[in-house]
Amino acid sequence: MANPYKLWSDINPTLPTTKIEVLGPPPTSGTRDAFAELVLEGGCKKFDWIKAIKKQNKAKYKEICHSVREDHTYIEAGENDNLIVQKLSSNPKAFGVFGFSFLDQNNDTLQGSIIDGEGPSFEAIADGSYPVSRPLYFYVKNAHVGKVPGILEFLTEYTSEAAMGEEGYLTDKGLIPLGEEKLSNVRKNVLSLTPLTLNK
Repeated sequence: MANPYKLWSDINPTLPTTKIEVLGPPPTSGTRDAFAELVLEGGCKKFDWIKAIKKQNKAKYKEICHSVREDHTYIEAGENDNLIVQKLSSNPKAFGVFGFSFLDQNNDTLQGSIIDGEGPSFEAIADGSYPVSRPLYFYVKNAHVGKVPGILEFLTEYTSEAAMGEEGYLTDKGLIPLGEEKLSNVRKNVLSLTPLTLNK
């Protein structure tokens, strides 16, 4: 079925009479996965008839909620976030889907989207109050420690202040550091090889 909404005002009359144009990554991108899960599926959860589909047919629900339009309204700009930033600079009425580090590096020309009253700031992402952000996890099998060379050294380095700290090199790569207390707990649990438990 063709999507009838061509202008933002078609969706809501209080929005501008501007053509809908969203520039973003392809389906192979982790950013696109996060966008589908946090934004598209988040929107689906607001409609009872779509939520009902999830109970009946999870595959159909995912097909509906993780799909983007194919009528050239969502434009795949490849895996290159710099390209999205350049295209947004030439079309200030378009929206873009890309990592926070590119917004932070271009905050003099780009504006982040406010969602549920919260803007995409360093602090809001770190404390989880910006709803379109995701944590990065990695898992280590304790049985491999001492058998596979370098695992303990990797864990020590990755959780170090030089890596995960507020001024760590992972911040330069676009990751948002944990708060001091949370980082201390993560570091303690990782270095003591505390097994994960399922929170219910």
